[in-house]
Amino acid sequence: AVVCVSMTTPLQSFRGCAVREFSFVAQKPGCKGLHITTEACWGRCHTWERPIIEPPYIHRHHRVCTYSRIRHMTARLPGCLPNVSPLYHYPMALQCHCTFCSMEDTECQTF
Repeated sequence: AVVCVSMTTPLQSFRGCAVREFSFVAQKPGCKGLHITTEACWGRCHTWERPIIEPPYIHRHHRVCTYSRIRHMTARLPGCLPNVSPLYHYPMALQCHCTFCSMEDTECQTF
């Protein structure tokens, strides 16, 4: 099932993983920026830690909200220098899910 978060959903209390509208400025050296609005994954996933008595002393199970299905999108950036391709590629979320963070396609951060 696909869960969409509308602007009327109180985001501070939302639990789960959903497709949500996202805006950003696409930039690359040699081109001007372009404002893009797309769909991205957003949410909070259930996670837990369990203490254990031998190293590493803790068993972690951390999942993140990330893409499970995407559509590859391409935008044309304005004002690019003659030797710079104006094409900018980005994913558009079609479906999201909670899973382990893969550095292959997601920026994984720990605190």
